[in-house]
Amino acid sequence: MAQQNLQNGRSMAEVLQDIVANIQEIFRSEFRLAKAEIHEETTKIARSSIPLGVGVLLALYAFGFILLAAVHALGTVVDAWLAALIVGVTVLVISMILVSIGRKRLKEVKVVPEKTIGTVKENVQWARHQIR
Repeated sequence: MAQQNLQNGRSMAEVLQDIVANIQEIFRSEFRLAKAEIHEETTKIARSSIPLGVGVLLALYAFGFILLAAVHALGTVVDAWLAALIVGVTVLVISMILVSIGRKRLKEVKVVPEKTIGTVKENVQWARHQIR
């Protein structure tokens, strides 16, 4: 005859089946949580990379304008080189601001799903407690 649990009249096999089923559901939930957390961090990376990319592109244009200003300055001393220099410096400042924003956002991105790791540790402790 199967051993009966004194509290609710269930056999040990039923109790163990319930524990295994609960553990399986917990791990499925943890996987879903990790997937959601990784998706959230990937979105942050995408948002951070846009200003960074635009900033790098504008820095290239600024370098082109500064070179154009140098060419005009060396060729003749007229107002055209000053205009090109002002535009180049302005674009360079804007690109530096955008690169700074992108770098700051990238520093905030967490690669490790910390919430998931914490809850997995809690679940392992709970499972150990249930087995005892």
